[in-house]
Amino acid sequence: MADDHTDHIDHADSPFATYLALLASGAPAAAYERPVLRARADGASTERLAAVEHAKLLALRVRAELEDRRRREAELSALFATAHDLAGLRDVDAVLRAIVRRARSLLGTDAAYLTLHDAVAGDTYMRVTEGSVSARFQALRLGMGEGLGGLVAQTARPYATDSYLDDPRFQHTPVIDSGVRDEGLVAILGVPLQLGSGVIGVLFAADRRFRVFNRQQIALLGSLAAHAAVAIDTADLLAETRSALADLEAANAVIRDRSAAVERAADIHDRLTELVLRGGGVHDVAAAVAEVLGGRVEFLDSGDGPAPAVERSRAEGRAVRHGDDWIAAVSAADELMGALRLCDRPGLDPVDRRALERAAMVTSLLQLARRSVGEAEQRVRGELLDDLLDAPERAPRLLRKRAARLRADLDTPHIVLAARIADEHADAPADRQRLWSAASHLAATGHGLAVARDGGTVLLLPHGPHDSATTTARATARRLEAALHTRVTVGASTPVPAPAARPCDVAAAYAEARRCLDVLHALGRGGEGASADDFGFLGLLLTGTYGGTDGGSRGGSRGGSRGGSHDGSHDGSRVGEFVARTIGPVIDYDARRGTALVRTLDAYYACGMSPARTKDELHVHVNTVAQRLDRVGRLLGADWQSPARALEIQLALRLHRLSPSLGGGR
Repeated sequence: MADDHTDHIDHADSPFATYLALLASGAPAAAYERPVLRARADGASTERLAAVEHAKLLALRVRAELEDRRRREAELSALFATAHDLAGLRDVDAVLRAIVRRARSLLGTDAAYLTLHDAVAGDTYMRVTEGSVSARFQALRLGMGEGLGGLVAQTARPYATDSYLDDPRFQHTPVIDSGVRDEGLVAILGVPLQLGSGVIGVLFAADRRFRVFNRQQIALLGSLAAHAAVAIDTADLLAETRSALADLEAANAVIRDRSAAVERAADIHDRLTELVLRGGGVHDVAAAVAEVLGGRVEFLDSGDGPAPAVERSRAEGRAVRHGDDWIAAVSAADELMGALRLCDRPGLDPVDRRALERAAMVTSLLQLARRSVGEAEQRVRGELLDDLLDAPERAPRLLRKRAARLRADLDTPHIVLAARIADEHADAPADRQRLWSAASHLAATGHGLAVARDGGTVLLLPHGPHDSATTTARATARRLEAALHTRVTVGASTPVPAPAARPCDVAAAYAEARRCLDVLHALGRGGEGASADDFGFLGLLLTGTYGGTDGGSRGGSRGGSRGGSHDGSHDGSRVGEFVARTIGPVIDYDARRGTALVRTLDAYYACGMSPARTKDELHVHVNTVAQRLDRVGRLLGADWQSPARALEIQLALRLHRLSPSLGGGR
């Protein structure tokens, strides 16, 4: 189109018109030489040629100015677009890619790339590349001062080279030079990315051919680098802002949780205070804590629950985790009184944990208060039983009135029980106090009475028409042993029909229970429970011989010795000596030979000293019975069947059967 237009205007009188037409048509620079050549071919005068040449120079100058303006407009447009990208910054990588892409486009280079400073490693690394084809080049890292980029980063000044590999200004390294060769780069321009006085990276434009970068190109790349630095700084600020917002949100969540926890703690405090004021119990505390904290809360008596966790909680003075549960020991001083267990709450924040610990503390106070009330009631019960034992002249009406306040009915049948610790090594004053406490609790739960007396404890318990004195004595021995973790011997009396009406019967019943207790110790059956009915006439004989009591109890001290003139160990040794002296040789013979002489003697006397009935009882031949009895005669002496010896032998056999451990004293 330019050629056609040129041909059309060659006939114009003014050369300026020709060049104006070329400018208007956007003709290439080569087209501006044609009017000069045509004028020469037409034989134009010297003046005419000079005018055409002058018009050409002016037109080329105008053309260059127009080209420069168009370039500046393109650069400004790119910078405005970059600023727009920064204004809507969402993804810093996308903005940096756009800047590198525009740098390559505006400078017309084969490649453009951007490196950033790595503060940890102390070098720079490739962040974004455009037009790169070499993986090795894209993975390059430049140390401070190494290569063109390292020098730019070190000096914070732009550098350009028309042939990098031949330029001695730069510190060449095998790694960098190899990467540049792989990419095929020749001319490189690098400008610093600056924030304040610091360099955070370098922006590059590079060609794969010889090229000289002018000032305008360096300034343009510098402007894009400034935008890139702003983009990176803005992204860092946004990241810090987002992080701060996330921290604030987390802090707000913590504050909300703490506020809710504090409210729960205040709620628990109010509920526990109300419970204490209105006389609530430990199970009320557990229910209140469960309602506020969620989950399920239960009170564990001492000895129940996971012992290691309870002990650790008591030692540390705080709630401890046990599986998915939390355990808070209920203790006072060195005494463990139980624990609170919060179930199905594996996660528990410190405030809720403290609330559980506070609930355990309140529970211990309630337990102590309950114990104080219980001990006071136990003392009142003991005083009433003391009066029944020591002051039979008390008015029945007053006794009934006092018993009614203790929820005891003394107009119904009762049984008297005498209890004593069987193990002499555990019979210290503190142990006797524990025995009284356990017996008092047992009596209170059964609407009975208990008092410490004569080195042991006396209980007065209701006795039903179908109850057995022996059964009650054995059950009481087992329950006291379980509470004290040591053996307790219990002797029982026959029932007292109405203690309030005849207090003297209570004293007599206590004397009977004491004698039964002494018989058990005499027979070496400490830790058991029994009544006089269990011993028949032998019980009467032993209580008279070894009981050591005079049928009363007035002289005994409540916290003193067991009373009487004999103790259990002495009585037991005397019984053992009697058995050994009377039938010891027969017992020893059975023990050595594995025979059944003692059993034969028992059957012989039980069958009226008839060998015929004895052989039926033992299911053996009558000759066998005769042989065994002959052996007994040789062991015990020829007079063993005399009436006096026979009575002693039968008594010794009965003692041996009741208490095998005493047989023969061996």
